[in-house]
Amino acid sequence: MFEIQPMSPEHYRRQTRRSTLVIALLFLLLALLCATASSQLLGTPGGDNFRWNLIGVLAGLALTVAFVRLQLWSRPFMVAAVYGWHLKRSLMRVTNQMHQVKAGVARGDAQAMKLLRFYHLGLIQMHQLDGNSGELSQLVREIDSHREAMQQRGLEPEQSRLDPAWLEAVKRHS
Repeated sequence: MFEIQPMSPEHYRRQTRRSTLVIALLFLLLALLCATASSQLLGTPGGDNFRWNLIGVLAGLALTVAFVRLQLWSRPFMVAAVYGWHLKRSLMRVTNQMHQVKAGVARGDAQAMKLLRFYHLGLIQMHQLDGNSGELSQLVREIDSHREAMQQRGLEPEQSRLDPAWLEAVKRHS
């Protein structure tokens, strides 16, 4: 279950730039080492070693992904990047069912309404964290009218938690 947490956009961008730089440098180092090792060990001197270099770069990529997931993912400097990844993944889960969510909202289904509200709140935060508020201005009317509809039905508009049961319920009712 994912929950939207308050986070400073400046802090988020500073931390994600730092973690991106660390991961990029790690990939560069591992890709160079693996490409060099594979072409030295398996290639032919003076020959075309493109295939071995490519295999080494791909091995460096795989090692980078494994190292990030197994070693860096839980480190404090990665907290903002991991949070952003979870936020975007949660929004994508709702986006993948958006036609069912909107159909449920049109029927007045409370779980669909809560799900759409979570989506709106998550989208607002994602755009704020990424510094992309211009795109968000196009959705203000939809977001406000949905919040008002929830309040009229007596539903709590602060839906900061994505409940997987809502996704399942919306999927079942479509």
